[in-house]
Amino acid sequence: MLKIAIIGVMAVFLALPLKESKPEFSTLIIISGCMLILGCAVSKIAEIIRVITKINKYMGEQSVYLGILFKIISITYIAEFGASLCRDSGYSAIGNQVEFFGKIMILAVSMPIITTLFETITSIIGK
Repeated sequence: MLKIAIIGVMAVFLALPLKESKPEFSTLIIISGCMLILGCAVSKIAEIIRVITKINKYMGEQSVYLGILFKIISITYIAEFGASLCRDSGYSAIGNQVEFFGKIMILAVSMPIITTLFETITSIIGK
């Protein structure tokens, strides 16, 4: 975590003096810092995937729900990262659209869970 904090602070310190005179360079420095942090996060994601794969073996038929949950979490983080990057670059409209599409994707990916929930409720009620 210390390395990530240092990368973030360094990117901000490098970008601040350029913000007024060369805003395009300031934006490039910030995007580069974000990409470095994302690269560090990818290594941690690999560890998480390994653990989820282990858990998946124990779940049997119910493992499909764990996969959907993992997709939803991934979409959330990717959409938030992309939207924040767009907003920080001064393109709020694009950031809002990235966020909106992320919400639509979460809804689309969660449809099997919603369908199963309604089937379960219907079978309990007896209709």
